[in-house]
Amino acid sequence: MKEKINWKKELWEWLKIILSAAVIALVLNTFIIANSKVPSGSMENTIMTNDRVIGSRLSYLFDDPQRGDIVIFHYPDNEKIYYVKRVIGLPGETVDIRGGHVYLNGSEEPLEEEYIREPMIPEEPAHYEVPEGCYFMLGDNRNYSSDARVWKNTYVKKKKIVAKVLFRYFPGFKKIE
Repeated sequence: MKEKINWKKELWEWLKIILSAAVIALVLNTFIIANSKVPSGSMENTIMTNDRVIGSRLSYLFDDPQRGDIVIFHYPDNEKIYYVKRVIGLPGETVDIRGGHVYLNGSEEPLEEEYIREPMIPEEPAHYEVPEGCYFMLGDNRNYSSDARVWKNTYVKKKKIVAKVLFRYFPGFKKIE
């Protein structure tokens, strides 16, 4: 003899599961992780055009961004847009770009940047003084990156940094270093 299915009870159980999953996803995406798509080639070859990345919103809760970190942040010229770039200049530092190289704090030796896609095309020398509480960001594909060198508001405030990028998950998994 077949047992009669209580459709209302079955539907209620499924609804609870779906609602629980939605609440967990909302909490994770709001407080723990940040999900972003990189629409341009500005970070190639580290992150390719249309890659999707996951970042940790908790990374900078008790620590500060470090040089070389790749971060998701509110674009300083339009805070509704998220950008993904690499931290180059830290608060209180000077950044000079000349001859296609980056120099920090008056050093005569250029910054070691094995992650850049190709040598930077030399441009007019530029000098930046990073304010306290702010960061200077550049893309890894310097010749094709809209970054701090061209923004109206050059620096990113720490409170506008959303997350540290941990890995790419689409089109394939790749840990970001």
